[in-house]
Amino acid sequence: MHAATIAVLDDVPPLALLWPLLLAGGVYWLLWLVIRGAREGSPRASASRHAFLAGLIGWLASSLVPAANAGIIPLPHSAAIPAPILPALAWPVLGCVAAHVLGQLSYPRRQSKPDTPSGSRRRIRDIVPRRLGWTVAAIFAGAAAHIAWMSTLPGFPSRAYESRPDGHGGFTTFGGEGRIPGQELAPYLGGALIVLAAGTLFVLALAARRPPVPGLTPREDDLLRTIAGNRLLRTVATVASGLGAIAGNHAARPDPATGASSWTNPAGALNLVVLAVMLFWRPPALQGQRPPLKSAQVTARPETMLAVSVGPAMGLAAFVPVPVAIFVPWAVTGHAAPVAAVSAAAILAVVSLGDLVMHRNYGSAGLPRHWPRQPVHPALMVALVAAAAVMAVVVACVAGRQAELAVRQTWEVTVWTGAGTALLAAVPVVLARRRRSVAPEVPGLDAALRAITVHRVARTLTAFFAAQAGVLLMSAGPNLGPHAASAQGPWDAVWQGASGLGALLTAAAVVIAVAPVSALARGPEASLSLGPPSRLGA
Repeated sequence: MHAATIAVLDDVPPLALLWPLLLAGGVYWLLWLVIRGAREGSPRASASRHAFLAGLIGWLASSLVPAANAGIIPLPHSAAIPAPILPALAWPVLGCVAAHVLGQLSYPRRQSKPDTPSGSRRRIRDIVPRRLGWTVAAIFAGAAAHIAWMSTLPGFPSRAYESRPDGHGGFTTFGGEGRIPGQELAPYLGGALIVLAAGTLFVLALAARRPPVPGLTPREDDLLRTIAGNRLLRTVATVASGLGAIAGNHAARPDPATGASSWTNPAGALNLVVLAVMLFWRPPALQGQRPPLKSAQVTARPETMLAVSVGPAMGLAAFVPVPVAIFVPWAVTGHAAPVAAVSAAAILAVVSLGDLVMHRNYGSAGLPRHWPRQPVHPALMVALVAAAAVMAVVVACVAGRQAELAVRQTWEVTVWTGAGTALLAAVPVVLARRRRSVAPEVPGLDAALRAITVHRVARTLTAFFAAQAGVLLMSAGPNLGPHAASAQGPWDAVWQGASGLGALLTAAAVVIAVAPVSALARGPEASLSLGPPSRLGA
């Protein structure tokens, strides 16, 4: 047993453990920084922002798209490489649980009794909404039953496409992708579901027993625990449903020898329903301090309300590739760069639409346009240039390595999608520059709204460039390591960690996209109160 353990540990590359630790440390530092902001502002606002950010990171980390075709055997002589099942399932399951664990651990640790004012000890069921709890339990039970049924199904090999006479003067097409036996895939999906359930209970126990947050009343602190339970349960419900959808995708695959040309996955459609329900099952709100009168007057203006509404729409637009990846099989097994480009393009389209609506509904002809003196904070501009430089360096290195090893070139897709998205980003900037002025009676508002548009574009491009670099390294990295080279070179050890570096860059892109950057969102118009920066500057 000891020798076997040593052999397993020897096969695990050190970077496979280093990158998750670095990523967890970065997320913890970000959440710690947000909650410590209570010292400089409202504790309720900081706690609410912290809970939102922890839930959002957990939601983004829970994507099962890379594992959608788990257990599916590609066509013979196909360039598609099946993703390893265990890592594809471990990253989203452990990632979403770890994000919520770090969210609870990053709260200030204050010595206090874990008792409520009434003297009763907090329990898990005290912070779990009853209806949501029973709904999530039913989703877990349904996913477990579906996985158990899938385990009884046989496997079959893939077959190259060919045509045969159908006996009626026509031809029938045979062939298609195969699948492994259900009993081989079921342990992976069932194990992931068990780990997810155990992790959910662990996080709920942490949320129930953590010390109170300084600056909050007992009622507000209990509400904060309920918010954490709501966000966690909604996320794990989508993951559990996604595991059931993977089992359904495996079960729905027809035997290519039968000549079946179409198939449907009812579990996948049910997963979309669960995703929509959980997306709109909103948690209770932890209200912040009442804004000053001037801020309330400005925030209540229709132009400002329009700018605020664009923020959530941008967040929804980022998930446009998800239904594409579900309904278009090649989008899952193909290159991931177009998926990131579609997401960025959808976000930029929402920003452009917001400025078009503002120009048409609230613009006044004949008024001078007010362009902000500093539309983008220098720190964000530096981050944008750095992200573009990192993507260029990654593309150059991958292109050189792929040419050296004479493997399939995948960097071209990153180049043309990156260039196309950069050109598309000029559209909302031009619209913001040329649209009519609004609210002449509020000095500085027109320039501030234009600055918000440019800030959103710069932030989207920064996250996109970092994500493209990370996606290219993760997709090309497994074929660029030392095992792929005919002779050992001086940079082989570096290429061994390419996939881990790509995961770190992708995580950095997510942080850039969702982190509260109120300091960067404000330029010279900071003296004008426009409401919470996390909403307007999203």
